[in-house]
Amino acid sequence: MLRIGKLTDYAIVILGHMARRPGQIYAAADLAQWTGVAATTVSKVLKALTRAEVLTSTRGVKGGYQLARPPDQTSVASIIYALEGPIALTECELEHDSCQKSSSCRIRSNWTVINRAIRAALESVTLADMATPMAKAPEAFYIPLESLFVPPKRFVELD
Repeated sequence: MLRIGKLTDYAIVILGHMARRPGQIYAAADLAQWTGVAATTVSKVLKALTRAEVLTSTRGVKGGYQLARPPDQTSVASIIYALEGPIALTECELEHDSCQKSSSCRIRSNWTVINRAIRAALESVTLADMATPMAKAPEAFYIPLESLFVPPKRFVELD
């Protein structure tokens, strides 16, 4: 099963709240209270999102956290990347030397296509989309094929 971690789930809940008033500066304690997420968890998430430049932070009495970009310019992929790291289904997509079979793998490029499709889908959904309540999820979701383009490679037949 493909699943994101709890911190990423909490991040989207927190950011969804912030997206309702994107110009506002939010205190971590207020976000914890409004979202029902533990204050220590909120602080951990906010720091990770700030490091990834999804949020900006301001110190001081009137300080806090603010969205770095408008909600419609912040992709779900950037949020996931901030907390989970690179988006990939298989190890070979992250580290080419991590698998002993990588040099003779015949399906590696197929995983590349699948990983690109998933990244394209996550890039196409924005924080604004996530912050807007939906009565029902859409039946179909369009991913432009050109975003999945894999350059042709020379194939070598293996015996």
